[in-house]
Amino acid sequence: MHADLDALIRLHRAESELRRVEAELAAIPTAKAELDAALQGERARWDAAKAALDTSQKYRKQHEMAVQDLEAKRSKYKGQLMEVKTNKEYTAMLHEIEGVEREIRSREDQILQEMEQAETLVAEAKKEQDEKSKAEGRILDERARTLQEELARVTATRDAVAQGVPQARLDLFRRVARLRGDALAEARDERCEACHVRLRPQMFMELKRNEEVVQCPSCGRVLYYEPPPPVVAPTP
Repeated sequence: MHADLDALIRLHRAESELRRVEAELAAIPTAKAELDAALQGERARWDAAKAALDTSQKYRKQHEMAVQDLEAKRSKYKGQLMEVKTNKEYTAMLHEIEGVEREIRSREDQILQEMEQAETLVAEAKKEQDEKSKAEGRILDERARTLQEELARVTATRDAVAQGVPQARLDLFRRVARLRGDALAEARDERCEACHVRLRPQMFMELKRNEEVVQCPSCGRVLYYEPPPPVVAPTP
């Protein structure tokens, strides 16, 4: 392989690896923001459950106090029942007692509803804030630190490779990369894999030897040929 072409291929791969690391590192703040939003949602849910529980407990206490008052009223009416003189007064007093007892049953039903609701709310209020989100946040922080180290390593590798590329070839690489994103493209099946333009058969045959630095006549990228891996015979 031509030495300059080999250096350009190594530089191309180092640049590709550098872009991958940079892209992954750049995506972490967005992922962190999404996790923070999810955690804020969990905190809002937790606060709402606590507020609803406080309200439920207040209503339950009101119903319990009302039942106490109604039971006192019922006891009073039952005491008065023994003092009535006529059947009409007796019937009226029984009617009052029945009304109070209906109200007591209604209040007790409401107390039961509040107790059932409170059980659910207590479970919600006791839930810890999204531990999964916190754990994922810690993982992202650790990944960011790892990527920063990897970025430094890959950048050093890229710079070291670039120093071994002749200046004219390096200028070509940077110019094409600025225009096309990737300065190199693989030639395969008589096509440029980047722009998919068909290459002349003679040109492709020469490219397969990787003995010259050749640019795609369409997109201008430096072309190289990657031989297919050897076929491994099946084990008998």
